Amino acid sequence: MSWDLNQKPILVFWETTRACDLACKHCRASAMKTPPPDELSHEEGLRVLDQIVEFGRPYPILILTGGDVLKRSGLWEMIRAAKERGIAVAVSPSVTPLLTEEVLQRFLAAEVSAISFSLDGSDAEGHDALRGVPGTWERTLQLAGYAAEIGLRVQINTTVMKWNLGQLPTVFRLIKEKGVDIWEVFFLIHEGRGEHLEAATPEECEGVCQFLAEAAGYGLTVRTVEAPFFRRVVQQHKNGQMQPNPLGAELVEELHRQLGPPDKRPQSRSALTRDGNGLLFISYRGDVTPSGFLPVVAGNLREQTLAEIYREQPAFVALRAAESFLGRCGSCDFRQLCGGSRARAYTTSGNYLSEDPACAYTPVN
Repeated sequence: MSWDLNQKPILVFWETTRACDLACKHCRASAMKTPPPDELSHEEGLRVLDQIVEFGRPYPILILTGGDVLKRSGLWEMIRAAKERGIAVAVSPSVTPLLTEEVLQRFLAAEVSAISFSLDGSDAEGHDALRGVPGTWERTLQLAGYAAEIGLRVQINTTVMKWNLGQLPTVFRLIKEKGVDIWEVFFLIHEGRGEHLEAATPEECEGVCQFLAEAAGYGLTVRTVEAPFFRRVVQQHKNGQMQPNPLGAELVEELHRQLGPPDKRPQSRSALTRDGNGLLFISYRGDVTPSGFLPVVAGNLREQTLAEIYREQPAFVALRAAESFLGRCGSCDFRQLCGGSRARAYTTSGNYLSEDPACAYTPVN
């Protein structure tokens, strides 16, 4: 399927609310207990759906996020309205008492295309400390397993941080045992509450990517967020060109110890999207940014349409032009395939066109 990323995104993330009953230490949104008074109304939400339709078929996929989508008033009506318009909808609820097996059955009946849960540690101690609520780790695994069992397409999101690097093989084994379809691995961006957490070094990021390239051979689709350099590592892995990396070797060895060698064709393909190129983010109050981790407001839906903002606003236009990148990203031989994390470039330098400091690769040019 051809898709002109200059004309429309593949993914539209809508932060339906900032209300959430968790208190995660790495929360991008710095979520709160109650919905903010200026979040988009139900009628404004319906206009969001109509503007997605205006992009034309095939429509972008709508991912409903938060906060916690289950604290969004009119959620079920919004999902139904999206489906009536022919828009595929994925949901990302928080694991709180609001999320039950009955609610998962309701998501199944609503025909959501996927549901995602977050799992950041291999045991309750680390994960629950990060989430701020005891019992979250155990409940996450239980609900993920149940969702897969009843036929929902399940995605697990894991954020890579300094403290959980050695736990990644066990996290992968746990979710594989639960029948999860997709593992989406986020590389920490110092945004929101996450600005105080310690991120992995560039060499550690490289090692994690080498491990993920190996993990993609066990029957799950493996993707990354804010680490487009994973695509380069996948290509190098395929061509037998990966450079030795101590952490990568250690994580792969542990993966083999727990699961044996991979026996499936690697599933690590993803569209060549990055912040502002093939995706956009709508905040709870209608601000449109290139991603949830890149807080550069290009417009507001109360004043402009999604298509106008995505196609015409200077930030989006610049982010789609890999030739405009600076530093190593600008001269890199993998510039089109990767492009670096524009959000990380922004949070570290103040310029979203700068090089991605988490990438360990030295361009050959």
